[in-house]
Amino acid sequence: MAAEYYCADSENGDHVDVPSEDALFMLISDLNGTDNTFVVVQPDEDDPVWFASVAVLDEGGYEIVRRDTTRRGHDVTTATSIDRIAGDLIKWLAARAT
Repeated sequence: MAAEYYCADSENGDHVDVPSEDALFMLISDLNGTDNTFVVVQPDEDDPVWFASVAVLDEGGYEIVRRDTTRRGHDVTTATSIDRIAGDLIKWLAARAT
């Protein structure tokens, strides 16, 4: 079952309901290597079947994890462009609604 309602939460407590590409860009831009190291996007429900996370890497850049148990998907990539990460996540999230 696809989630129509999802949210993004960062380690520092920022919360965005149904984040846009711009909101994801801002959340990822705010990440740092000390006290705000990750953002998670997932359905706002108990025991979500999919999630995506973006985490700061010690050596620079970001690790992006996408997991969807209903579609047996698990993808881990790295990237440095916040624009590209936010855009790719929005496309991936749109596919969760189908």
